[in-house]
Amino acid sequence: MNRRDILKRLSLLTLATTAFNNMRGLAAPAAPLPVPPPAVPDLFAELGVTKVINANVTMTFLSGSLMQPEVLEAINSTSHDFANMFELQDKVGAKIAEMLKVEAAMVTSGAACAILLGTAASITGADKEKIRQIPNLPGPRPEVIMQKSHRYLFDQAVTTTGAKIVEVEGPEGMEKAFSEQTVMALFFNAAEKHSVMHEEFLAIAKRHKVPTFLDAAADVPPVENLFKFQKMGFDLVTFSGGKMIRGPQSAGLLFGRKDLIEAAKLNHSPYEAPIGRPMKVNKEEMFGMYAALKSYLARDHQKEWNEWLERAKHIATRLSTIPTLTTEIVVDPGPANAFPSLAVDWDHQRIKTTPKEVLAALKQGNPSIVAGGHQNRLMIGVVLLRPDQVDIVAQRVKDILEHAV
Repeated sequence: MNRRDILKRLSLLTLATTAFNNMRGLAAPAAPLPVPPPAVPDLFAELGVTKVINANVTMTFLSGSLMQPEVLEAINSTSHDFANMFELQDKVGAKIAEMLKVEAAMVTSGAACAILLGTAASITGADKEKIRQIPNLPGPRPEVIMQKSHRYLFDQAVTTTGAKIVEVEGPEGMEKAFSEQTVMALFFNAAEKHSVMHEEFLAIAKRHKVPTFLDAAADVPPVENLFKFQKMGFDLVTFSGGKMIRGPQSAGLLFGRKDLIEAAKLNHSPYEAPIGRPMKVNKEEMFGMYAALKSYLARDHQKEWNEWLERAKHIATRLSTIPTLTTEIVVDPGPANAFPSLAVDWDHQRIKTTPKEVLAALKQGNPSIVAGGHQNRLMIGVVLLRPDQVDIVAQRVKDILEHAV
């Protein structure tokens, strides 16, 4: 066999092999069907926890508000990597400060934590020895001035630092209360009426060169409040992150004067020894709070307000066939929880039940519905309802009241 015959036979063998392989490809079995993702477990059912429809306002015991999709995405997408928490706090704070047009900002574990950190910052500044000693500083206790009408449950965050609250009444009483021990003046925004108002409060404190702190935890909407009080001149301001900003329930915002924010950070985690160490904020909450604020500022607030009004009108229409029943859309004057709700009234001689009994029946049902009100009036909050829950609430209220006719 010569060289030409060998090459010819090799060529034929190659063609045969290629044809065979092509036939095998045609006869290849179909690719397996994709495996569907595993079903998401219902952890409410697994733990026996009752799901609640919140027809009230943003309350901590009802888990605040529901996070926006952008917030959930931020939390999930950042949960797969580690971060240097010092760097993250600084960079998230810088972006938040930029969005709010303030000197500096930080994410805290809620507004109450912000009050504690703001008080601690006013006491210690950047003094590492004081940061180590607080709340057991030697000598006289630091003092925080508050108006008597502004005292509230959350001012315990002030005394946790070791500070003493000095109650004052009126401009003259406030003027006389300042001493060498005064470190801060705290203004509770929801108690603004019947008190020394913002501008005068600020003027008095500034004359004594004492930092001012405003607690506005539940005071959005309107969105303008996020900018208003810093522009007024308050040195520190806090808002809850888990109310109408719709961020993580366990997060909050503290913003204002740069030196005080830097001192607040020194009193907080991830530093190992300060008073704020137990109040750490995880990286997902920081990213989530950033995403929540970004989303809130970009939202069409008028459109959202109109949607709330439509929900209230829809429920009112559903209830309109009940004899003697009247409804009214009311907006809380604020500054906290200043959004529309539906007030429901009826003749108790015709409909033999009380708002208190209706609230109990709603709460005991399945799903459990938590509404609001008082002895003479039922209040149905609409701003925290999912769209699919509006008719559920309307029908349940209607059933309870019609049964009592």
